[in-house]
Amino acid sequence: MSEGDETKTPDELVDNEPESNYKPPPEKTIEEILQIDQEDESLRKYKETLLGQAQTGPVIVEPDNPRKVIVKRLVLVAADRPEIALDLTGDVSHLKKETFVIKEGVSYRIRIEFIVQREIVHGLKYVQKTSKLGIPVDKMTHMVGSYAPKTEIQSYTTPPEDAPSGLMARGGYTVHSLFTDDDKNEHLKWEWTFEIKKDWKD
Repeated sequence: MSEGDETKTPDELVDNEPESNYKPPPEKTIEEILQIDQEDESLRKYKETLLGQAQTGPVIVEPDNPRKVIVKRLVLVAADRPEIALDLTGDVSHLKKETFVIKEGVSYRIRIEFIVQREIVHGLKYVQKTSKLGIPVDKMTHMVGSYAPKTEIQSYTTPPEDAPSGLMARGGYTVHSLFTDDDKNEHLKWEWTFEIKKDWKD
């Protein structure tokens, strides 16, 4: 993990990203996308592949939930270890009281499982800021991509990352996570903790 990240609140995780010239395209509904260039056969087939289930009608998995992206679980994936999951469907405020144990130096990934319903979401991204004893030690932004609505759970797995090791690296860490998109919609924001130990059962 890198050193020297300046202190930022969770609300600033995305707002304080360096400015770029990239501007997200205007958001279009599925119906608008289907109406564009209908005479272009190759484009029509591409849209069928892109939209999947959504081309035959609205995909609504949870009618009482107005969100387009419903984040379900965060899963810690490490080789030769059972997966450890955080349930993100209820009150996420209690998650900071639950602590993952990670063996120092081990390679691990984080998998985010989510549902997309109602409309396409563009430029999903997962932002994670980690601190130890209130001091920022790491900041990651993962570009997740654009997703069409589906009845099945979809997922994104981060590239492998090595947990820090050594006596100074051991101890508790606090993580602020944010699932957002190009339009800075806040799909879910939560806080959780992990502890680096000499072994999985220390």
